[in-house]
Amino acid sequence: MLQDTKHNISIAMTRSKSANIRGRKPQREAENSARNSPRARHGGKSGPPSEAWLYGDHAVMAAIANPARKIRRLVLTKAKLETLDEETRGRIEEQVAPELTDKDGIAKLLPDQAIHQGIALLPSPLPDRSLEDLTRESGQGTMVVAILDQVTDPHNVGAILRSAAAFNVAAVILPDRHSPPVTGVLAKAASGAVEVVPIIRVGNLSRALDQLAELGFWRIGLDGQAEQELEQAAANFTKIAIVLGAEGKGLRQLTARTCDLLAKLPISSQVESLNVSNAAAITFYELARAARLSKS
Repeated sequence: MLQDTKHNISIAMTRSKSANIRGRKPQREAENSARNSPRARHGGKSGPPSEAWLYGDHAVMAAIANPARKIRRLVLTKAKLETLDEETRGRIEEQVAPELTDKDGIAKLLPDQAIHQGIALLPSPLPDRSLEDLTRESGQGTMVVAILDQVTDPHNVGAILRSAAAFNVAAVILPDRHSPPVTGVLAKAASGAVEVVPIIRVGNLSRALDQLAELGFWRIGLDGQAEQELEQAAANFTKIAIVLGAEGKGLRQLTARTCDLLAKLPISSQVESLNVSNAAAITFYELARAARLSKS
């Protein structure tokens, strides 16, 4: 369990730093926004590769239930089709005719060793999302977004998305380079969270962090060597951008310098660090718990 003890801290210097950032007007904002557009970066195309199959019960059923998804193909066994309720069948048949085959037939469409549970779906990409969307979605309470600094393992990114969905994280922000596409491996690890947590891709992470500051977010980098714990660092903020570093390497120096604060989790000295997806889950829980306590 994370500690509930409140600590008084001084963050005058970081407040000053962040205030200076917020006081500056975004330079060439329209140009940066256009440059950061996923459509612009991919020559008018966006989303995962054209053959990015989703597979497994959770990933496929979440995609079917998502009105923003368009189904191109659905391949499943007869036994799996018979388990679907009428509502789900109706949503499928509005878009595509299900293709019946056996488990080996499905396996031929997917990566080696993919655990498909008798069902696979080929969707169209989800609509592009941008940082500006966060301003339209912000409410009166605490808002948390997660930024992943070169987290490349699709299993970790999927697990982080699943935790983000569990603790109401508003979006997960990824750099275009050094981050995995949303393929079946990632979607299966996310267990349906790909459909409910917005994924925002950006061309330049430092520029995106500056833009988040302009939108009113305090940027907190997770660093095991930081002097203060997360509970202390986040105590006074309602718009938080939590920055998580790559597996093993942690935050890059430029990313750490761009953050307003660095914070650590209160883990035992017997363990040097946590896997990034485990650290994300604990972080999201702690921020959600603090938000609940602030309302009571």
